[in-house]
Amino acid sequence: MLSNHDVVRHTTRYADGAGGGPERGLARARAAALLILALPGSAYLYQGEELGLPEVTELPDELRQDPAFFRTSADGQEGQDGQDGFRDGCRVPLPWTRSGDSYGFGPGGSWLPQPEDWAELSVEAQTGDPGSTLELYRDALALRRELPGLGDTSMSWLDAPAGVLALSRPGLVCTLNTLGEEVELPVPGRALLSSAPLTYQAGTVCIPPDSCAWWAI
Repeated sequence: MLSNHDVVRHTTRYADGAGGGPERGLARARAAALLILALPGSAYLYQGEELGLPEVTELPDELRQDPAFFRTSADGQEGQDGQDGFRDGCRVPLPWTRSGDSYGFGPGGSWLPQPEDWAELSVEAQTGDPGSTLELYRDALALRRELPGLGDTSMSWLDAPAGVLALSRPGLVCTLNTLGEEVELPVPGRALLSSAPLTYQAGTVCIPPDSCAWWAI
């Protein structure tokens, strides 16, 4: 599990200190999703991570609802502007449509305000876009159901360059580049899914920075 209702959304956590800001945070989050879904055992997804939602860090104090926020405020110890480390920022309702008072969340509106730029993160905006985070999750979950090797089977770690994780499941290899630069590897097999576009040379593949790929073997 990468996120839950008690922590800052991992799209935002992975951007902190990484350089490159929100774009790198999203790239890392997409890669982490493929890694988690390639591992043995159950996978748990927190609402909104399939849309690549970031933490909302600019909620007005008068609209906050998290008891932890009020307890620390009462003590005069709000900390980082009373935003980071509390739970309201990851509980903002999901955007389903590009428009509407609550981006389609419901006729009762949203109990916490959704950022204006969430229109393009909505389910409506991402559905059918092959490069979207939503479609990446849909493809990964479909493959997880279809591929016997991603079921209750063994896993082994493979040799890989520094900064790269490679694991093997029956019939499948998963490669994760944790570096901020691309890495060239021998082609592990037939590409099934990647969190970022791959480029090939003679017998090798360039794995983009902060990305993960699945390969059929």
